[in-house]
Amino acid sequence: MSGASLLQRASAAVLAVLARAVTGVRPIWAGTSPNGPLRIYFANHASHGDFILVCTCLHPAERGRTAAVAGADYWNAGPVRRFIAGRLLRTVLVERNWVERRVDPMEVMLAALDAGESLIFFPEGTRNMTEEPLLRFRSGLYNLAAARPEVELVPCWIENMSRVLPKGAFLPIPLLCRVVFGAPLKLENGEDRKVFLDRARVALLALAPRKDGTPQ
Repeated sequence: MSGASLLQRASAAVLAVLARAVTGVRPIWAGTSPNGPLRIYFANHASHGDFILVCTCLHPAERGRTAAVAGADYWNAGPVRRFIAGRLLRTVLVERNWVERRVDPMEVMLAALDAGESLIFFPEGTRNMTEEPLLRFRSGLYNLAAARPEVELVPCWIENMSRVLPKGAFLPIPLLCRVVFGAPLKLENGEDRKVFLDRARVALLALAPRKDGTPQ
């Protein structure tokens, strides 16, 4: 195992301990088991700490083969962020600016899947800073499902992380969090892109707590 891999495993373990200490995060495996085949965990996105919370909920072996898809424009902006993304965290960096990008994000993500990496993916494409529970899903999840139909698509709802680490905050605020993992989805034969994305969005929203705060 390379020095970078050892450092990433150690960092993941430390971050998991810290995340549990701050958030008391509790995984709810509502529609699937913790162990399974190659997966894409697709989740709501409102905080930079979202993927850390999902990783914390995974078993160590699964955590060790799971990487978060993140924007290269953010994580390559400055030496500190580059070090965190490239050395401490397991990230698959994609260039989101289609005008300036040099590598197709699909090529990068498919290469990671082909190398045996499960992915944490945010189909909204950016952090949701609105009052809506979810933004419209972009095409990435559909493209991945069409290109690698054997990969499980597992919806996971991250609860409260936007309040633990709101935009602009440096230190987290201790609050209880949950991550609810739903039943895996598959792209149906001949299924239209919009129909699939709407179905995936509904499946993710179904895992969110009710307005009174109780689980679905």
